[in-house]
Amino acid sequence: MKTGIHPNTSNITITCSCGAEFKVNSTIENTKVEICSSCHPFYTGEQRILKTGAVDKFYARMKKAEALKK
Repeated sequence: MKTGIHPNTSNITITCSCGAEFKVNSTIENTKVEICSSCHPFYTGEQRILKTGAVDKFYARMKKAEALKK
């Protein structure tokens, strides 16, 4: 390898908004992230369904249609 062309790396701490901390080797300084594998719904299996706007209207129409069928 050539000398003097590679950036200096050091051990840093990445902190998530949920409080989880990870130690990694990087060229940047300590950093903060909004979401990590400890709190991301894909990895935790938790799903958050928010009913807003057009989705609310759809569910309201479905409820009304079911009520009319009965």
